[in-house]
Amino acid sequence: MSSGTRPAGSGRLVTGVAWAVLLSGLWLWGREATDGPGGSSAPTTGDIAAVGRPLGVALPPARDPLPPLEPRRVDIPSLGIGAPVVARGLDDTGAIDPPPFEMPHTVGWYGSGTRPGSVGAALLVGHVDTETRPAVFYGLSAARPGVKVRVTRTDGSVAEFTVDDVQVFPREGFDAAKVYGARDPHRAELRLITCGGTFDRAAGAYTANVVVSAYLTGTAGR
Repeated sequence: MSSGTRPAGSGRLVTGVAWAVLLSGLWLWGREATDGPGGSSAPTTGDIAAVGRPLGVALPPARDPLPPLEPRRVDIPSLGIGAPVVARGLDDTGAIDPPPFEMPHTVGWYGSGTRPGSVGAALLVGHVDTETRPAVFYGLSAARPGVKVRVTRTDGSVAEFTVDDVQVFPREGFDAAKVYGARDPHRAELRLITCGGTFDRAAGAYTANVVVSAYLTGTAGR
């Protein structure tokens, strides 16, 4: 993923603007899912894909959903990503709070949503960089279909997810339903989300979001 060339000291402002777009979309999507007629529908793969699943290739094999437990850690060994996970709620504007800037190597889980391993799409968000260095999800865009994502839960069990695709969604015309909505109503899914694209100097924000989608395919004992 490219963070573009940014003026010195602009990191927090840029990241804040990008999160405002991304997470306000989450809030609006949540309202549509609960207030709209018939609830949310299962969206299809996004229109702009960085690494989509080839035609005719099946989804990762299904695994029965797990009891609903909160996440404590996420690891993607092949990408060198490993970080604690903290629950995040909504701020005064109705958008979810990302991890504080003082915690650049911590991943935020949308605590009012699906727990990783349960039916639905669990949402994990992380910063791509700070004012001076890469942050927890800087290498997320290097994920490819088949990559394993391990989420350690409160009882010590590990829910293992397999990446299905990696998509890049432009900031303009952001489709919250496609990013946050479950694709299969019977499966446990995972979304890992960060900023991406290039830095738009005029807008003071990144131009896109990187979204990695994965399915529960295994577990490890306590």
